[in-house]
Amino acid sequence: MNKYLPSESYDSTPLYSFCHKFTNSQGILRKVEIEFCPSQKKNENWTLILVKDVTDKELLKELSEKIEEEDKLLKKLQEIDKMKTEFFANISHELRTPINVILSATQLLTMDLHGQLSMHHDKKEIYYNSIKQNSFRLIKIINNLIDITKLEAGYYKLSCSNYNIVSVVENITLSIASYVEDKSIDLIFDTDIEEKIISCDPEKIERIVLNLISNALKFTNPGGCIMVTLKDLGDKVKLYVKDTGVGIPEDKLELIFERFSQVDRTLERNKDGSGIGLSLVKSLVELHGGKIDVKSTFGQGCEFIITLPAILTSEKINTYENNLGDNLVERINIEFSDIYK
Repeated sequence: MNKYLPSESYDSTPLYSFCHKFTNSQGILRKVEIEFCPSQKKNENWTLILVKDVTDKELLKELSEKIEEEDKLLKKLQEIDKMKTEFFANISHELRTPINVILSATQLLTMDLHGQLSMHHDKKEIYYNSIKQNSFRLIKIINNLIDITKLEAGYYKLSCSNYNIVSVVENITLSIASYVEDKSIDLIFDTDIEEKIISCDPEKIERIVLNLISNALKFTNPGGCIMVTLKDLGDKVKLYVKDTGVGIPEDKLELIFERFSQVDRTLERNKDGSGIGLSLVKSLVELHGGKIDVKSTFGQGCEFIITLPAILTSEKINTYENNLGDNLVERINIEFSDIYK
């Protein structure tokens, strides 16, 4: 072009441009970019039409983008694989630890039974309680693994009916009040409404609340406080579980609900748990059509906020108190089994 038209005689900024695809005489698809540029020759205004073959350029761009996407995907898969490896290593440790405790206690009790050593009654009771607590701990880990598998396979179902969510949460909270107070930690329940009927699965709500309080209890020191609050927002209900514990670093907040991640091993060093509890809580909340958020200031505590839709089924209103059953204590013991007295 420069041979016939000096570059200074036309404006390189096109008035109009578009792309066009066509098949050439060899049957190959090509892409051209057509530009209309203003030009001037011998004091006359012209429109210069530039046709550029951009096929190779576009292919190179597409290839570059594809490589970049695949590179991101590869890095993501590597991160997930690493988290899975750490997760299963942690699960192996969590399974092995209670088994070792149970085995050791059983061996000592067997030696006492056969007269190989003399053990005081109080000492025996400590070992029996240790066996029971660690058995509950194994049940909790296995239950969580089974539920996670069901959730991933889409087989986990809710049994929703109409319940007073205030009574459900209040009864669960009060049922563990003495347990929390034994740790010299205050447990406070508060609500701005006495009755709010919504469709929910009370057993799953129980599991959500117990898990969040258990988690708060692990990281709250004696003299601290755990607050459970319900607020009615008309078409939805908000449940807050707040503690005065160690909190979570801000840059780790997005990771706590990840199934194969741990927030910080330094925080978990003296705290037992498989690390899948919050992931399970998030899934249970979402099955109810709700969402869970978290706020935290490191060193000042943590607050989990659950939002549930206030919808009803066509069924009658049920009373949660009649559904507690005799095994509530056992369910509490299972959920709190990784917190040692």
